[in-house]
Amino acid sequence: MKIDKTKLTLVLLVVIISIITCINHIYPHEQILQHIGTILLLVPLSIDIFRQRLPMSAFAGIVCFTILHVVGARYIYSYVPYKEWAVSLGIVDDGFFQDPRNHYDRLVHFSFGVLLFPYFVHVCRKWVRQQPLVAVLMAWLMIQTGSMMYELFEWMLTIVMTSESADYYNGQQGDIWDAQKDMALALLGSTGMFFYYILRSMMTRKRC
Repeated sequence: MKIDKTKLTLVLLVVIISIITCINHIYPHEQILQHIGTILLLVPLSIDIFRQRLPMSAFAGIVCFTILHVVGARYIYSYVPYKEWAVSLGIVDDGFFQDPRNHYDRLVHFSFGVLLFPYFVHVCRKWVRQQPLVAVLMAWLMIQTGSMMYELFEWMLTIVMTSESADYYNGQQGDIWDAQKDMALALLGSTGMFFYYILRSMMTRKRC
């Protein structure tokens, strides 16, 4: 069975980054729950190394999203020092970031709508056998459904876990509208991709 070397390299990159982010845990008690998502994301990537059914756009999207996730998992999202990184690299000065809230989780929710959109389009076209435009619409709906289900999962954690542990995982940072804002960002990202796919389809038809 032929192995796609490019995809294998990308998966190995994800695994190496995941291992590095797990060295000298900052929040060791939260890592198991955080990396359940990592394992779930690695499953379709690992399978596709051999089956080679995913287009590179879908495969690369999952890879990028997984990397964003494992970085967030190390710092339980709420404490990713992106502000310090930006200042130390000279990208911005010390006074650039005025908002005390850590917005890394917002980036990941937005990225969920953008980076995983090609994968869901592929699923709808190949597995559900939908027409191209219907597949794009279904992918958009799947993003919203997935975002909602994840927020419900976080809500369930607040019932079965201690308030401190649930807050560590959920990363609300005191914002009572955190869930709604997270879903809105996934909606925004996926809507941008929705129109991108529609416009691309229209341009393709004009060329034909």
